[in-house]
Amino acid sequence: MTKASTMKALATQQNHRIIAIASGKGGVGKTWLAISLVHAMAKMGKRVLLFDGDFGLANIDVQLGLIPERDLANVFAGEIKFEQAILSFADGGFDILPGRSGSGNLAALNSPELNQLRNELVSLSRNYDHTVVDLGAGLSESVQTFSENFRKTLVVLTDEPTSLVDAYAYIKLRVAKQHTPGIEIVVNQAKTIQEGERTYATLRRACENFLPFSPPLAGIIRHDPHVREAIRAQAPLLIRHPNSDAANDVETLAKKLANGK
Repeated sequence: MTKASTMKALATQQNHRIIAIASGKGGVGKTWLAISLVHAMAKMGKRVLLFDGDFGLANIDVQLGLIPERDLANVFAGEIKFEQAILSFADGGFDILPGRSGSGNLAALNSPELNQLRNELVSLSRNYDHTVVDLGAGLSESVQTFSENFRKTLVVLTDEPTSLVDAYAYIKLRVAKQHTPGIEIVVNQAKTIQEGERTYATLRRACENFLPFSPPLAGIIRHDPHVREAIRAQAPLLIRHPNSDAANDVETLAKKLANGK
């Protein structure tokens, strides 16, 4: 094996620690799911990092009621090193690398800067069992570029027609870049498990008919009024309502992901 192929294999192995959470549109519960998944993994005894990759519109800190002293914007301003921006969230037992909402500099990162950021994240992920990245919603080039070659990308959608259409568009773009893009589907806010399966089936049929790739179903999260209550309280669902339907569904998904499935 050549030095180049060895380095590529090592990078791929490290990338397999990283799971991205994406959506074709906003408002589907992507950030909430990222927080809850990381929390569930931490409860399993895993060392986990949550990275806010919603450049310019970061809000993980807001959902958790945190006020970071340092964040990703400080890193790109040259004020601190990458690892110095990490915040330990003791209540959840996991680490956070926060972004900064309203940061024009982060929102305007170019491809070389995004590649540098991804390489830094891959290096940092060696210190964790799992790293979860909350990507920005939508189909921007920055989202596509930054999330290439991660272990897998969970695309979050609901049963709303616009959510289905935008999720399909996201998958189509990723397939154009990577023939096997490692995408799996999470149906959120499903009225029932059966309703979630029907929503997934609608997307799967569209992919089977028009694309050379059909993403598998990773999990279904049922609609649960406790979720909105926890978000309003700026508290993790698994602390505030640990026995709720949505909490149970998230923990089921987390166990699956933690076991490498």
